Amino acid sequence: MKEYSKPLSLNQVRIRDTFWKHEMELVRTRMIPYQWEALNDRVPDAAPSWCVHNFRAAARLQARRRAGESWKYEVWKGTFETLPRTGEEPDENAFYGFVFQDSDMYKWLEAVSYSLMQHPDPELEKTAAEAVELVCSAQDPDGYLDTFYILKNRVGAFSNLKDHHELYCFGHLTEAAVAWHQATGRTDLLEAAERYADCIAMHIGLEDGKKPGYPGHEIAEMALMRLYEETGEARFLDQCRYFLNQRGQKPHVFLEEVNAERARKEEKPLEEDSDEKLFAYYQAHQPVRMQKEAVGHAVRAMYLYSGMADLARLDGDEEMRRACETLWHSTTRDKMYITGGVGGTHVGEAFSRRFDLPNDTAYSETCAAVGLVFFARRMLQMQPKSEYADVMERALINTVLAGMAMDGQSFFYVNPLEVDPEACRTDKRLEHVKPVRQKWFGCACCPPNVARLLSSLPQYAFTATQDRVYVHLYMAADAEVTLGGKKVVLHVQDGWMNGRVHIDIESEGADGAVCVRLPGWCEHPSWKSTRGEGTVENGYVTFCGEWKTGDSIDLELPFSVMCLHADWRVREDAGRAAVQYGPFVMCTEEKDNGKDLYMLKICPDSLQAQVNQETICGMDLPVLDVHGKQIVREEDDALYTPWHRRREEDTRVKLVPYFAWGNRGGGEMRVWQRTE
Repeated sequence: MKEYSKPLSLNQVRIRDTFWKHEMELVRTRMIPYQWEALNDRVPDAAPSWCVHNFRAAARLQARRRAGESWKYEVWKGTFETLPRTGEEPDENAFYGFVFQDSDMYKWLEAVSYSLMQHPDPELEKTAAEAVELVCSAQDPDGYLDTFYILKNRVGAFSNLKDHHELYCFGHLTEAAVAWHQATGRTDLLEAAERYADCIAMHIGLEDGKKPGYPGHEIAEMALMRLYEETGEARFLDQCRYFLNQRGQKPHVFLEEVNAERARKEEKPLEEDSDEKLFAYYQAHQPVRMQKEAVGHAVRAMYLYSGMADLARLDGDEEMRRACETLWHSTTRDKMYITGGVGGTHVGEAFSRRFDLPNDTAYSETCAAVGLVFFARRMLQMQPKSEYADVMERALINTVLAGMAMDGQSFFYVNPLEVDPEACRTDKRLEHVKPVRQKWFGCACCPPNVARLLSSLPQYAFTATQDRVYVHLYMAADAEVTLGGKKVVLHVQDGWMNGRVHIDIESEGADGAVCVRLPGWCEHPSWKSTRGEGTVENGYVTFCGEWKTGDSIDLELPFSVMCLHADWRVREDAGRAAVQYGPFVMCTEEKDNGKDLYMLKICPDSLQAQVNQETICGMDLPVLDVHGKQIVREEDDALYTPWHRRREEDTRVKLVPYFAWGNRGGGEMRVWQRTE
């Protein structure tokens, strides 16, 4: 079987990069502590999480059960969100929040675990250990672990896999458990995840007496692959295979769930042929190997495709790999924003039709960009092509970073490419768009997702096989790998934001290859090495040989100011251009250019761009000053007047990195600038 690359352990990499270290430290020092306060409902004026509340309630229930005491269960209500009644004090023994509320705790624990691997912190580890103990104390004796159903006496458990997120919460529990085990060596959370996986296998499957189900919201698939790789237990690999192979098969289990609910309401059942329209939202409209187009809820899709890529890699499943490649192309060539965001419509937080990429009503959920990064890294593991790394970098630098304020304490759920605050306040079609970042969300999936991704960033920058190491993302770092059985340390120096990458090699005769990405945003890269000229394949330049201390690799990757236009089929961007500087998509803000940004034009043929550096919220960032035109406002008495060419005046237009917008106060923002 072909050998695929694996991410380096976080213990093998030390990040020193000015840019990325700042982001990772923001997560470690500000975001992780802030999120713990949010999970405990201690952030003033923020939406309550209820997460820790629910685990404490479930732990009390288990303690009373063990003591033989009675417990008054909630009256079963199959609701997606449960809140205290207006004017009533919350019941300390009741479940509150969304059905998936448990997952926020798990994502926080996962981010903490990655942080501890790179920055030991006894106090943080103590807090996390107490959280782990709380989670484990909430688990049922048979391994079941979902506080929504535990606090409702398991009535309805596994009855609504389509919508009630038990397997989604299991997936995040498992991701956290693997990370916690790797960070601390402790097995408590890992054993809880294994027991829950076994409980699920007892109830879900093709055997007699089991439900032939699978996750409504995917992530269990990729989590089971991690659990298999961590433990070596083949039953977890089998469980993942089953979930992926069963998805979309007929008779359709989700249709059976829907019709069971309709029967309870004495409604007419739906026909079998209605499943494709109904279940595309869940990517369950067809078996996964038959799917050709990215459809439905964008986050679910990215998690599913990541799990498919994992299975294709470990099983050597060529049909699955081809399906992943087809879905990758559908996502990135037909349905991805220039910022690396995916999910064009707020209706279902979903993909829209091909080339439908509206700017002001965009959904582009932060979690979906995180999921695209997951998918890209897994495609890179199977085949190192710069196309995958380019998208990974685009999504990471632009949309993922935009999801977190530069103080680490407010967040975007939705990432539009054009914002008018007044329209957001008054237009119901834009009520999902927030012109300023929010302290927290009742549905708070995005902030901890950003934290767990950025805390594990080195695993996306470097992967390796037994005789090759790949540099996918540029950042100053010390990365230790083994090539041909001998240790090699890559000392990547700071300077990529100035267009230069220098790598010093430390080794005593390791024989292997160092493969370095040539980014798509660099039009004229050049390189040299003490190991010769190198060969280029699939956008990576490879240097081979017997490496010794003193060897080095140098790349010149000059940043340039580029004007880009969209495919002609993207109607919303006709007559507009976007500006990119290196990997940074740039935008205009009201703060720099005044109101009515739509009255500004840029001149792609004569940009006369000046590149400056400006400190924004303590971070030195590239800022562009380009030639443009200001359309002169005319005060007409009539709404419509005979056409005439409007008067224009020369002006300078300032653009800042998209990820940094909204950090200097609210106001208008625009990525696609008028050219006509």
